[in-house]
Amino acid sequence: MINIFDIDLETFQSQIAQAGHQPFRAKQLWRWLYKEEQTDFELMTDLAKDFRQYLAQHYQVSFPNINFDHTSKDGTRKWLFDMGENNAIETVFIPEKNRGTLCISSQVGCALECTFCSTGRQGFNRNLSQAEIISQLWVANQMLTDHYDSQEHKPVTNVVMMGMGEPLANYDNVVGALKIMLDDKAYGLSRRRVTVSTSGLVPAILKLKNDCPVSLAVSLHAPNNRIRDAIVPINKKYPLNTLFDACHDYLEKAPRDFITFEYVMLRDVNDSDENAMELVNLVKNISCKFNLIPFNPFPKSGYESSNKDRILKFQKILIDHDIVTTIRKTRGDDIDAACGQLAGDVQDRTKRTIRLIQEGKK
Repeated sequence: MINIFDIDLETFQSQIAQAGHQPFRAKQLWRWLYKEEQTDFELMTDLAKDFRQYLAQHYQVSFPNINFDHTSKDGTRKWLFDMGENNAIETVFIPEKNRGTLCISSQVGCALECTFCSTGRQGFNRNLSQAEIISQLWVANQMLTDHYDSQEHKPVTNVVMMGMGEPLANYDNVVGALKIMLDDKAYGLSRRRVTVSTSGLVPAILKLKNDCPVSLAVSLHAPNNRIRDAIVPINKKYPLNTLFDACHDYLEKAPRDFITFEYVMLRDVNDSDENAMELVNLVKNISCKFNLIPFNPFPKSGYESSNKDRILKFQKILIDHDIVTTIRKTRGDDIDAACGQLAGDVQDRTKRTIRLIQEGKK
């Protein structure tokens, strides 16, 4: 049986046409799935009976099971989805006055080993399928709808691919899910409201520019190659000059006229006045804004967050040089849903934690 969330509209139209059904039925089904949030083919009353029978014989709509569903005191909500074989992913909804942002995972664990990220400590287990990615959005909208008066206004207005994993390392499945998010027959989100965050996979950034240009966020976290090599190891393969060339190129088709640079504030690592001035010089020729992220601690991380005064002073230096700079408000930290804390009860099949201990890095 084919999970229908693994198929785009054009492919599905072709499949049903080959089976002798009218292609327009695909759009009807998409409305039921994504607008009405109905997954029982028999209850899709305007579909022909023979088409419903065909669907039941060849397709299914399935989701990962939910291991737990927690809501923070600030309204942030986190789901832990069971991925089988003692693996799990986490998805976080952040409600705000005029929008609801869903932080979606793209992999079980992560292979990039950023030293300050708890997900990176797990090691990499596998990529998520397109269906597993889009299911996070479907389930969140469906479970949150009770808090809204009308089905016409979905709870999730913005999506950020900033959960577990490196989205661009799971390129095909992520782009397939993005296209469903953007499709007017499905969720109809604007490209400006969908953001992909990357640690700097340059070839994939250049490919995304042409395949599905959405808003781009780059996990920068360092003002020079020396520091970035140490805390974001992918920088050794794609150093800052190469990364920034790709960012310049991406802006040609980006829905926003700037790149967002994410910068986690690590005490005595990347938070000095000198580091701030290095950033000023580094980004002087690119349209960008900065999002400073107070480090969210996790056991044995080896890092501390910069204190509030240090973060504010760092921000002021950037703002004084005409760089739009915000400080990310910590949300959901009481349920381990804050940035950098997404871990879940996931077995480290790569034994990365053991290796780090043996290498004296933990």
